[in-house]
Amino acid sequence: MVKITADSTCDLTPQIISDLDIEILPLHIVVGNETYRDGVDITPADIFRFVDDEGKNCRTTSVNLFEYQSRFEELSARYDAVIHINIGSGFSSCHQNALLAGQELYNVFSVDSRNLCGGSGYLVHAAAVMAQQGAPVQEILSAIRDMIPRVESSFVVDELDYLRRGGRCSSLTEQGARFLQIKPCIEVTDNRMVVGKKYRGSLGRCLQHYSEDRFKDRQDIDYRRVYIAYSRCEQDIMALVREGVAQHASFEEVIEGEAGCTISNHCGPNTVGIFFLRK
Repeated sequence: MVKITADSTCDLTPQIISDLDIEILPLHIVVGNETYRDGVDITPADIFRFVDDEGKNCRTTSVNLFEYQSRFEELSARYDAVIHINIGSGFSSCHQNALLAGQELYNVFSVDSRNLCGGSGYLVHAAAVMAQQGAPVQEILSAIRDMIPRVESSFVVDELDYLRRGGRCSSLTEQGARFLQIKPCIEVTDNRMVVGKKYRGSLGRCLQHYSEDRFKDRQDIDYRRVYIAYSRCEQDIMALVREGVAQHASFEEVIEGEAGCTISNHCGPNTVGIFFLRK
C-alpha cells in the first residue's frame, strides 16, 4: 500500500484529506516570538487578525528536516511506499528538506510539485485517488510527473498590501494599484510566480473577466476537475466566480475550498485562484 503525504500548502479541503487518508505536514507561521503550525494551531482568520487588527508581521517557514525525518521513518515502516508532494522548490526549501530527510529510506519518494495551493493540491488529490485504488508506487509517480507541467495555476489578488509586507512588491506599486483599482492576476509558470493580466475595477467585475479569460474558447483543458481556492471572500463574490467557471467550462467536478495560512499570509483576503489540468 502506498501512503500519500503533502505539505500544508496543498490547501485541499478537510473532507478530501479525510476521505483519501492524506497526511499533511504543516509549514510554520512565525508571529513575533511565537511559532504556529499552518492549519493546526493557527487559521487564516488568525493571520488577518494579527496583521489587520494588531499590526503584527507574520512570516512563513518551511517544514524542517527533523519533522520530515520523523514522519517519513514512521510511515516508511508501515507502508510499502511513501510519496510526499512538496510545494514547489521555487517557493520554499521544503522540497530540499524532504529530499534530505528521505535519502536513506528506500521507499520514500519526494516530488517537487513546482506549484502551490490548488496546483500542488491537484497532484496530491490525483496521487491519493490512485493510491486508494491500489496503484503501484512507480505508476503513481509516473502519472504525477506527467501532470506537473500541465497544471495551470493562477489567482487574482484584491489588494497588494500583504504582498508589500512580504517584500514581494514595492510600496509605490501597491499605492498605484490601489489608486487605479488594479487587481493583478498572478500565474505560476516554471516554478515561479509571474504577473499576468492586470484587471481593473471592482473585485467582482475583475473576477468575472478572470474566469472568462481562463476558459473561453480553449481546446486544451482537461475537464475532469477544477479547484477554486479563496481567502476570506464574501459569498456573493464566490457566487460570481462559480457562475463564471460554469458559463465557460463544463467540469465534471468543481472543488471549492479555503486557502490555508501560508497562502493567505502572502496574498491577503479576497484572493481567488483557479487550478486545473491541461490536456
